[in-house]
Amino acid sequence: MTQQIRALVVDDSQAMRRSIMYALQRISGMVCTEAQDGAEGLKKLTQGRFDLVLTDINMPLMDGLKLIHHIRQATDHRGVPIVVITTEGAAADRERALALGASAYLVKPVQAKVVMDTVKDLLKLA
Repeated sequence: MTQQIRALVVDDSQAMRRSIMYALQRISGMVCTEAQDGAEGLKKLTQGRFDLVLTDINMPLMDGLKLIHHIRQATDHRGVPIVVITTEGAAADRERALALGASAYLVKPVQAKVVMDTVKDLLKLA
């Protein structure tokens, strides 16, 4: 039986969440949960166990950078890999996200294979 890998996909664009989840679900054992902004994402994180978080930066209520900060402060999910997938391509944005504790930073539009390869690498999957 394949081990279940739980991913939380946080993006205010439903189309983008679907696209990311489509890529992730091609990885064996991957189960995705969606959240439409950082506040909802944080709430879902407190209610369950996740092996991976993928987040946008620009979202209403709570942006992805605040979400990363909260995740890295929480003992339960401190070590969970966080992949930022955003339209923000500036080096300063990338540096800020990585400084807050993001594990990887991808700029939209991003291909499914790049998402899959990044996640497999972070989770040390074959």
